[in-house]
Amino acid sequence: MNIDPYRVPSPCFVLDADALERNLAILADVQQRAGCKILLALKGFAMWRAFPLIRRHLSGTAASGVHEARLGAEAFGGEVHVYSPAYRDVEVDELTGIVDHMVFNSFSQWERHRERVQRAKRPIQCGMRVNPEHSEVKVALYDPCAPGSRLGVTEAAFRRDLLDGLSGLHMHTLCELNADALERTLPAFEKHFGGFLPSMSWVNLGGGHHVTRPDYDIERLIRIIQDFRERWHVDVYLEPGEAIALNAGVFVATVLDIVHNHMDIAILDASASTHMPDVLEMPYRPAIVGAGMPGELAHTYRLGGVSCLAGDVIGDYSFAEPLRPGRRLVFLDMAHYTMVKTTTFNGVPLPAIAIGRGEEGAIEIVRQFGYDDYKTRLS
Repeated sequence: MNIDPYRVPSPCFVLDADALERNLAILADVQQRAGCKILLALKGFAMWRAFPLIRRHLSGTAASGVHEARLGAEAFGGEVHVYSPAYRDVEVDELTGIVDHMVFNSFSQWERHRERVQRAKRPIQCGMRVNPEHSEVKVALYDPCAPGSRLGVTEAAFRRDLLDGLSGLHMHTLCELNADALERTLPAFEKHFGGFLPSMSWVNLGGGHHVTRPDYDIERLIRIIQDFRERWHVDVYLEPGEAIALNAGVFVATVLDIVHNHMDIAILDASASTHMPDVLEMPYRPAIVGAGMPGELAHTYRLGGVSCLAGDVIGDYSFAEPLRPGRRLVFLDMAHYTMVKTTTFNGVPLPAIAIGRGEEGAIEIVRQFGYDDYKTRLS
């Protein structure tokens, strides 16, 4: 995608439709050769205007609650899977009319909701999320297998007497990792829960598989899934969030002012806190077109957000030319876990959303937000 950043509103997320389709082609190839099904994890990317393209390649959606499940059913189609750490009674009543797979986080939740699910007018395959207690993720905030994790049933808490009605197991242990991490995790999963697999018809291996990353070992992933399917005679699901929209979008922002406090600071019309919270949570430093590390190029700036949060800082970058008010900056790889996490904290406006296509840089402005989007969230 060849985007002119001055042709879109600022700030603005711009989806690269061509890059998205390249990712989907890779995932579709994995599905076909490995004999698995890949779902779009809506927690990572839920831009439903792109669903017509995505559903040509993937098998369905993975939701974390009623709203995501409804979006998957209404705007995507295919299989609708849902998992939540806990369900309210009213949520289960609504979900039973929407979903195909429903995964529980504990046997107490399964006991509470089992009859309600089994009375549903449509068949629902139920599963249990398990915790193999094997950590691959280095950032504690994103490690679902860390000691004390609330996510998934450990072997010690697994109830052999409550398996009736359960047809699958679900695990999620990865985050932005390669196939070798899955290869190390599966023996732990099988050690703790392999004894229950003969009575199961499917296994969901969760997300965190960085399949569309340039260095990802796709052939190893395919071998792992093929071997697992052949040994256990189960259907296999993956539900990546990042891999679908990895490197498939940018975020355009504008320099509003330059101030100085021991260093040059550029204030943007964007915000790490409200527009890209993973910058503060992970943390990570998004790349910017034409920018380098601090001191690498002639002019170094700290990029600050427009909210009142003292720590609303995107990071330190260097540029070949001095920044001036009005300069547009293009942040790379800003499609996944961005739009789904934006907030209106401090009254900061939500970014516009656009789709870019082709080398000619065709742009479609999909959505712009205003005062009513802020106001109607609050009462």
